[in-house]
Amino acid sequence: MKSNTSVLVLCFIASACWAQAKKDDAPKPAQSITELRQQLEKILADTHTPGISVAIVHKDGPEWIAGLGKSDVAGNRATTDETLFRIGSTSKAFASLSILKLVGEGKLSLQDPVHKIAPEIWFENRWEATDPVRVVDLLEHTTGWDYMHLREYAKDAKGMSLRGGLDYDHHSRTSRWRPGTRMAYCNSGPPVAAYIVERITGQRFEDYVTQNFFLPIGMKTATYFEQPSPQLTTLYHGDGKTPYPYWNILLRPAGAINASAKDMAAYVQFYLNRGTVGDVQVAPATEIDRMETPTRTWEAQQGLKAGYALSNYTSIHDGFVYHGHDGGVNGGLTEMAYLPEYGVGYFYSVNSGNGDAFGKIGDVIRAYITRGLTKPPVPAEGQLPADAQEYAGWYQIASPRMQATYFLDLLGFERLHFVSGKLVFSNLIGNINQYFLPVSGGQFRRVPEKGPADPIATAMLLAPNAEGRFVYIGVTWKRVPTWLAIGELALFALFLLAVASILLYAPFWIIGGFLKRRRRPAERAMRLWPLIAALALIGFVALLGGAGDDAINRLGNVTVWSVGLFLTSLLFGAACLASVVALWRARKQEIRKSVRWHSLLVTSALIIAAIYLAYWGVIGIRTWG
Repeated sequence: MKSNTSVLVLCFIASACWAQAKKDDAPKPAQSITELRQQLEKILADTHTPGISVAIVHKDGPEWIAGLGKSDVAGNRATTDETLFRIGSTSKAFASLSILKLVGEGKLSLQDPVHKIAPEIWFENRWEATDPVRVVDLLEHTTGWDYMHLREYAKDAKGMSLRGGLDYDHHSRTSRWRPGTRMAYCNSGPPVAAYIVERITGQRFEDYVTQNFFLPIGMKTATYFEQPSPQLTTLYHGDGKTPYPYWNILLRPAGAINASAKDMAAYVQFYLNRGTVGDVQVAPATEIDRMETPTRTWEAQQGLKAGYALSNYTSIHDGFVYHGHDGGVNGGLTEMAYLPEYGVGYFYSVNSGNGDAFGKIGDVIRAYITRGLTKPPVPAEGQLPADAQEYAGWYQIASPRMQATYFLDLLGFERLHFVSGKLVFSNLIGNINQYFLPVSGGQFRRVPEKGPADPIATAMLLAPNAEGRFVYIGVTWKRVPTWLAIGELALFALFLLAVASILLYAPFWIIGGFLKRRRRPAERAMRLWPLIAALALIGFVALLGGAGDDAINRLGNVTVWSVGLFLTSLLFGAACLASVVALWRARKQEIRKSVRWHSLLVTSALIIAAIYLAYWGVIGIRTWG
């Protein structure tokens, strides 16, 4: 499927955020809250992060709830345990909790087709007759829908209703594969589920959540809406000084909640006590169990327990298995996670888009809460499945989050093979990215480069189906022929060499053009147009990188950056075509043989690239459209 919208970016808060900077050695665990506080304050100072909201929680109550640093740098306002922080996608769980509550009341089923309940909400699914988008798909991110487009993120939706937000731009809600097979994170699914809550209850979703969850759980100040600045933190760019304006998110159920450390401590304790708050069962324990259990993807249906469930996913750190969710908005990063078997969890949120700080903070908090805990046992190494060798080969990502950047994913080949009973995932030049030990039933557990082995399976060889042979390793991968992988990578290498040769050769013929004896007018167009194409491409990349931390606003609206991308992409395509014309029209007897062959090679590489980019909607891309 082709897409002509939300581009390469969704740098969305630089997905940066949760790529948690490369870790060195594990931090030495703090032995007290005083020592943990000192570690956190040092990270804030070292990374120029203004402030943090944090809570360490046990089943029987919070151990520590605090705000550190500044919530307003210019006003020199201190962060407290009552300061509201943006928790981003951690908000999504309330859509799942609300749907499960209605399911428990017999008002709908997770298996109900969405079109049956809310036919007025537009989406496109060419498999609807046999594989409809179901309510569960909205929450487990198995609709197959594209990621929201940049113009949806860039919209300032203050005062807009949920239905108005869903109607603003629905084109991203198009299934790219059969629903209920592969997981690709999608911010529009939970808001559609929230709209179903509104339709069934007759209440505004935010009011329903406040009445049925915020207040019963004890989240007394949590809200989906902007609050006065003394109560709400200011969010900052990575420099810790430049503020962002308040982001009135188009689809609030996806990530708009503002909550304090006190609010989030109560929320973590709600999970640790399996839905019970005091003597009140706010949600049945079975619903909490269901939130933690994925069911829809191929790997879940074939027995893999780890993965993304109902707004709650599995993560493994230093040999411990956590449940929870993270979140990110412009200038704000959050993580909420807990260890249900050990009765302890944590929350923290920073008011900066600094991914390095975010990762380091998570490391020291997890080191503290697990310092006295015994790691879960690691399963014994099993035998490779009898058909394991049939899975060996080259793989491409088959469940891309963003369709607009899929043309880049297609170049990210990985080779799967087996060495000494281990599954090895490596790149083209043989660097091992990950390796896994077999458990059972085609499942594998990861063996990290550093630290203890994972105690549960997180990867799987999926049963072959009519669409091909797939494996699940973080995302769904599809096996492709070796010739395709090598061929695509060879063409990409040819393109890079062509661009490099154009740029390296340009100064010589440009300077030579000033010398009468070296002027060769017949060769001028053959040299000029490829150079223009290369410069246009460089300009495109520079504009994309220049959008930086403000990529959503700069590319989601009509700005110098977004229009510049549009024009440079068009110029690249036009210059590639002009290169072909110049080569075609050049008279053979007037062109040196070496120049003709060089021009033929670079023009071939450019035109192949232009066709490829045009197919994937990059030529003439309108990121605001």
